[in-house]
Amino acid sequence: MRQRTAVAAAVLALMVGLTAACGGKSGTDGAGGDNAAPASKPTSTPAQRTTAPVSPSPEAPATPQKDLSTTDLEKVILAKGDVSGFNVGPMDPPPLQGETAGKAECIPITAVINGKPEPVAQASVYRQLTGAKDGRPAVSEFLTAHGAQGAATVLSRLRTAVEACERGFTSSGGEGPSTYKSVKKLPVAKVGDDAFAYQVTGDFEGDSVPLVFEVVRSGGTLATFYTANLEGPQTPTIPPALLAAQIAKLK
Repeated sequence: MRQRTAVAAAVLALMVGLTAACGGKSGTDGAGGDNAAPASKPTSTPAQRTTAPVSPSPEAPATPQKDLSTTDLEKVILAKGDVSGFNVGPMDPPPLQGETAGKAECIPITAVINGKPEPVAQASVYRQLTGAKDGRPAVSEFLTAHGAQGAATVLSRLRTAVEACERGFTSSGGEGPSTYKSVKKLPVAKVGDDAFAYQVTGDFEGDSVPLVFEVVRSGGTLATFYTANLEGPQTPTIPPALLAAQIAKLK
């Protein structure tokens, strides 16, 4: 079994139980990437928090939707039968403490890696999504309720952070120091009130580990999907059907 370093363990902690990280090769996601995740959840260590710079936020919708509670989110997050060819299972919430970027401008990125987009959500729920045939692709999802202005601010800060952290950054906390080689914006489907996608490439014992995040806003609720390729440098993909089905349930 190959020794795994902190970067993959910290970034993929929320994907616990989806597939095995060691041993045989994971399956492909249909777009040249192999989606995989660790078989056990690491124990995080406290991280020193700093305050991320506040970026200007786009205007919130004129008639914002009702702010959802945890009970509300449980009713509208993707469930069994919502997307053909996918199984949906529970996922534990993230540890209380995660990792924090060494550069203040990159903190919005590690906040999402930790499963806790900032500004902090009023309510959150988490799920695992896997292909029904062989567990591939493996995608994790979390819904977070921020209020219309807060949700818009999350996306605004992420856009600023992805541009500012293009050449990578390091972080502390979680399982230890982590190194991210680069960050880049990705194309994203036009769904919901706003959507943004990006790739964070981790340094995994010298190998590149592509991690893809897609964040979609519907009113004051954010649907965040992410996946990873632990077997090669190819960018993994998140099936657009997952995003479309989730936003349909939030309308």
